[in-house]
Amino acid sequence: MHALIVVAHPESHSLTHSVAARVGEGLVAADPANTFELADLTAQGFDPRFSTADLAVHRSLAMPPADVVAEQARIDRADALVLVFPVYWWSMPALLKGWIDRVFSNGWAFDFRPEAPLVKNLKHLRVHLVGIGGADTGTYSRHGYAAAMKTQIDHGIFDYCGAKVLSSDLLLDSEAAEPGIALLAGEQLGRKLFEASPATA
Repeated sequence: MHALIVVAHPESHSLTHSVAARVGEGLVAADPANTFELADLTAQGFDPRFSTADLAVHRSLAMPPADVVAEQARIDRADALVLVFPVYWWSMPALLKGWIDRVFSNGWAFDFRPEAPLVKNLKHLRVHLVGIGGADTGTYSRHGYAAAMKTQIDHGIFDYCGAKVLSSDLLLDSEAAEPGIALLAGEQLGRKLFEASPATA
């Protein structure tokens, strides 16, 4: 089985990058035949800006540009998509959101036309989300941030395309907690990433 692990953090030595690496290590430890590809959006210089060219794709007036096609091919090759990101303002960073804006395009992730029902094209895709936040659990519970994130990301993005979010975790209090806790959580996620078969996931 193969996973695409997408990470969006400007510092390669960050906890976010370390957790992403541990997810990969965990899935290989679970089965040496498993493989993963780490997509570091900062290092690869992915352009997150949704341009007029992207709008033309959305309107079915043009084909996606080469950088978008390359990312879609990465996802198509994967049995699971794992997003690992720091929580910025109770959501994902603009870089990762822009990656989704451009890559999960009309005609690939879904088919939308005003005169026809929405078609969800990513029903085969299994998704795991790992947000790393500085605030503590009490803050997220008190203000409803966790529920809001699930609504906008799990449901608003992935369910719209038909993708199955199999796990959605927030590793919180990251600025005060022992980093080993988050690293262990990343490794455990990797180890169980492919436990469920495609038929039962």
